[in-house]
Amino acid sequence: MTRLDADFTPARANAVVIGAGLGGLASAMRLGARGYRVTVIDRLDVPGGRGSAIWKGGHRFDLGPTIVTVPQIFKELWAACGRQFHAEVDLRPLDPFYEIRWPDGSRFTARQDTDAMIDEVRRLSPGDVEGYKRFLKDSEDRYWFGFEDLGRRSMHKLRDLIEVLPRFAMLRADRSVYAHAARRVKDERLRMALSFHPLFIGGDPFNVTSMYILVSHLEKEFGVHYAMGGVAEMARVMGEVIKSQGGMMRMGTEVDEITVRDGRATGVRLKGGEFLRSQVVVSNADAGFTYDRLLRNTPRKRWTPARLKRSRWSMGLYVWYFGTKGTAGMWKDVGHHTILNGPRYKGLVRDIFIKGKVSDDMSLYVHRPSVTDPSCAPKGDDTFYVLSPVPHLGHDNPADWSKIGAAYRARMVKILDEQLIPGFAERITEQETFTPDTFRDRYLTPYGTGFSIEPRILQSAWFRPHNVSEEVKGLYLTGAGTHPGAGLPGVISSAEVLSQLVPDPEYVASDLKVAAE
Repeated sequence: MTRLDADFTPARANAVVIGAGLGGLASAMRLGARGYRVTVIDRLDVPGGRGSAIWKGGHRFDLGPTIVTVPQIFKELWAACGRQFHAEVDLRPLDPFYEIRWPDGSRFTARQDTDAMIDEVRRLSPGDVEGYKRFLKDSEDRYWFGFEDLGRRSMHKLRDLIEVLPRFAMLRADRSVYAHAARRVKDERLRMALSFHPLFIGGDPFNVTSMYILVSHLEKEFGVHYAMGGVAEMARVMGEVIKSQGGMMRMGTEVDEITVRDGRATGVRLKGGEFLRSQVVVSNADAGFTYDRLLRNTPRKRWTPARLKRSRWSMGLYVWYFGTKGTAGMWKDVGHHTILNGPRYKGLVRDIFIKGKVSDDMSLYVHRPSVTDPSCAPKGDDTFYVLSPVPHLGHDNPADWSKIGAAYRARMVKILDEQLIPGFAERITEQETFTPDTFRDRYLTPYGTGFSIEPRILQSAWFRPHNVSEEVKGLYLTGAGTHPGAGLPGVISSAEVLSQLVPDPEYVASDLKVAAE
C-alpha cells in the first residue's frame, strides 16, 4: 500500500470545493450536512461566481442569473442542512414574468396564469391556441422525464443512457426546440416566444434537443421569482450556512492544480505553492478548465485537450451594466424583464453559434431589478443590465472586443433609446461592461463562454462531463459544465446528484486509514 503523509488524520474527512459558484456552494452545503469538513476556495472576493455582484456608486449590479425558478429545489437544499430556505432568503414572485417585443411593435407578455397566456396567444394568432395547449402538455411531459427523472440522478454509466433511449425516442429528443415549437404553432413570433429559452443556458434553439421545452413548464408550474438582494445575496447566505457547519470560505484564493497520486485526487495546490490535502475534491470550475488546466499534469483518457477542442461551446455574452439618475418614475411600461427582438431570429442565432460572426443587428435582454428591489439603486434611481448574445472566442477570427466594443455599445444605445428607454444615456451615472474577454479572465471559462459546453443532445446526460470524474478517483464535478447543465435549477441539481455519489465521510476516512497503515 502507498504510504500517505504522516500528518494525515482520518478523524473527520475533508472535502475541498474549487469555486464558490452556486453549484459549488450547494455541494459544500450538502457535504457539510453529511459530516465533511469542507473548504471552499474561490479566486473572487465574494461568493456566487457568475451569480456574484459588484457595487458602484450605490448601485448593485447583479452580474449573472437574475431569476429563480423551481424554488422547491432550494427548499430541499436548505432542508438537507436542517434549515428553512424562506426564513433566510426573501423570494418574490414576478407577474408578469417578462415581456417580449418585436420590431413591428407587437408584444407578448408571459405570465403564470394559463388563461392569461391563452389570451396572449389568441391576441397574436387566434389559429395557434390549440397548438399552444398541445405545446404546454409536451413541455410538462418533458419536465417529468428530463428534470425530475434524468436531471436529479447521475448519468455517468453507459447503461443509464441505454435504459432511457426508448423514452428519448418517444419524446423526439432528436428534434430541436425550435422545430418542436414550429410543429405546434405557425406564427413566427410565437415560435420565437416558445423556443428562445435555451439561450438562457447557452444553447442554440435551432440545434438544442427539444427536451429543453420543459422550461416552459417550469415557468408556468412554479413561477418566476427574484431573490431580494439578488442572487449574490442568496450566495452570501449559502456561504454563511457552510461556515455554520464548520466549513471554511477562502475567498481571493486561486487553485493552481488538483493533485493526484496513484489515480486518486489527494487535494489541491494553490497559487503560491500551498497544498491542501483532501479525501474528496469537488470542482465547480468550468469542466473544460478543470480537465485542461487543473489536471494538466494528469493523463486523461476521455476529456483530452483534443476532445475539449472538438466540443461545441455555448455562446459568449456582451453585458452592459449601468445606473441612471432620477428615473425611478420613468418608462412605466418597462418592467423587471424585457426581451427586445432584432429583425432576425434564425439568422442572428446562426451568426452567433455557427458562423462565429458579430452581427450588426442584435437581440437584447433587459433587466431592471430596481422596479422590484429598490435596494439595488440609490433612492429615485434605476439599475439596469442589458445582455446581448455574441460568439465565443473559439471561432476562427474571434472578435477583438477592445477594438469593436465601443461601436457595439453605440448600436445598443440606439436600439434601447428608440425602442425601450428613450433618453436614458444622458442619465447614466455608473456603468460596467463585460465581454467574452471578461468571462474568460474573471471566471476562467474556455473561450469566454457564458455557460460552458453547449447542451446539444450529444453533449447532454451521459455525453456530458460526469458528476463523478471518469479520469480521477475522488474527484467530482458540479456546475454548468456537468450534468444536468446550466441555469440555477441545473447547477443546484448537479450538487444533489454529486451528493448521491460521494461516499459517507466515515467510509472515506476509514478507507484511507487502511491505505495509510
